[in-house]
Amino acid sequence: MKISLAQLNYHVGNFSSNTQKIIAAIKTAEEQNADLVVFSELCISGYPARDFLEFDDFVAQCNDALNEIAKHTSKVAVLVGCPRKNPTKEGKDLFNSAFFIREGEVKNIIDKTLLPTYDVFDEYRYFESNKKFEVVHFKGKKLAITICEDIWNCGDENPLYPTAPLDELAKQSPDIIINLSASPFSYVQHEERLKVIRANVARYKIPLVYVNQVGAQTELIFDGGSMVVNEHGDINKQLPFFRESVDFVTIEDLKLNIEKAESQIISRLESRDETNHQSSILDALILGIRDYFSKLGFKRAILGLSGGIDSALVLYLAVEALGRENVLSLLLPSGFSSDHSLADAKQLCENLGTKYETIPIENNFQSFVETLEPHFKNLPFNVAEENLQARVRGVLLMAFSNKFGYILLNTTNKSEAAVGYGTLYGDMCGGLSVLGDVYKTQVYELANYINRNSEIIPQNIISKPPSAELRPNQKDSDSLPEYDVLDKILFQYIEKRQGPKELVAMGFDKPLVDRILKMVNSSEWKRFQAPPILRVSPKAFGMGRRMNIEGKYLG
Repeated sequence: MKISLAQLNYHVGNFSSNTQKIIAAIKTAEEQNADLVVFSELCISGYPARDFLEFDDFVAQCNDALNEIAKHTSKVAVLVGCPRKNPTKEGKDLFNSAFFIREGEVKNIIDKTLLPTYDVFDEYRYFESNKKFEVVHFKGKKLAITICEDIWNCGDENPLYPTAPLDELAKQSPDIIINLSASPFSYVQHEERLKVIRANVARYKIPLVYVNQVGAQTELIFDGGSMVVNEHGDINKQLPFFRESVDFVTIEDLKLNIEKAESQIISRLESRDETNHQSSILDALILGIRDYFSKLGFKRAILGLSGGIDSALVLYLAVEALGRENVLSLLLPSGFSSDHSLADAKQLCENLGTKYETIPIENNFQSFVETLEPHFKNLPFNVAEENLQARVRGVLLMAFSNKFGYILLNTTNKSEAAVGYGTLYGDMCGGLSVLGDVYKTQVYELANYINRNSEIIPQNIISKPPSAELRPNQKDSDSLPEYDVLDKILFQYIEKRQGPKELVAMGFDKPLVDRILKMVNSSEWKRFQAPPILRVSPKAFGMGRRMNIEGKYLG
């Protein structure tokens, strides 16, 4: 049996585009002489569809698209993901389903059993869980068809669910496992997926076909990486990361050419620099920007370019995602901006071949200071005046956005967002946060990786001490711990959920831990008003980390 894996980039609710993509992939599978083509989870609607699923018309349009796709299955069978109405009154209104279609008819419907409700997932909000387990008979083979999370409850170490769907399906002696997935990217996710897939193969001694989607849906980025793993745990086929692909595997040949296939996969993984993750993070962020713009119908981006490393990295990513002709930088120096910052920013724009405008803000800032002087009554210069400069810049950037149709990219990194080191309605403005899930130390790593072959980001931007340049001789370290220390504590607290007692036990200074955790918790109200953040870590700010704004926790 020959199976084609269709790894595509879907657009939530764009039924015309999604249907055309699926039909085109079916034709490609026919050209590959495939018997079956497998698509990803909820591919017809796009994943995640979220509260669109509460509209009857949305679900009806999914069904119309399914019927249109069925007309193109005369030569090849198709497995597609689509929501379907629950035929009974009990339970949720929908199932998350896989439809097995051939010769124009739906032959089998497989519903998802395990519905994740953690981190960025909220599936039990919409879907009812499957209670029936049956293999699909096709071409003399028995197919154990599963949907994403259904294979993630494998093993006895820490099962999240009381049921393992494949334990039930294994009783019917299937020949192959097929998994329709929508697994979002993080810099550790590929290793986690491979671990889970190999655990299933080891447990059931059955080869597994895994089809993931690719593309970004607002903050969630899907990296693809669909694969076929034989019964010994060897990767026989790996589709590319971060781009669409339709490729096939012959099930009977899974045991052949293993050594050659595995060496090709290892080479491909090494090219992604999996050791340090820089390559995959850059690819993810570029895809996230590109899809956010294209799926919303935007073309051009603007950002404030300060001469610092965060805005430098965002400019590089925007140029890679949108093209140099579609990105404009505003250089907005105040009286506290250093000459080298302006020079560095201009050099970066020249290196990237992209446009910039210089608009000094000192007159605007002084006008605000004079207006406020009768009310501030000669109080000393403090954060109020610092924030005024950031807000003047935000006003100018948004004016360009409104006048010329640019979308403002936010340049705040995760370290700053964590401790509230940013100005609402100033440098926190923007339609999309590019680095909000990238720690400051990671920003430096990414910049050095970009410069690995030649200097693209001027070295002075990387080597100089970070500064907001909002008062004389200011450095970030005046207000914050050094980033190499700060980020270690933030990582343990945010990603690893280690509380203050655990952090002190790791050797961190207790007053420092208390100070940093207080800054994180007291800044939740700011993050609540931040733009969507592209997710590249296992625990990003936003929908994957839900905290009370007024909550208090110091352990």
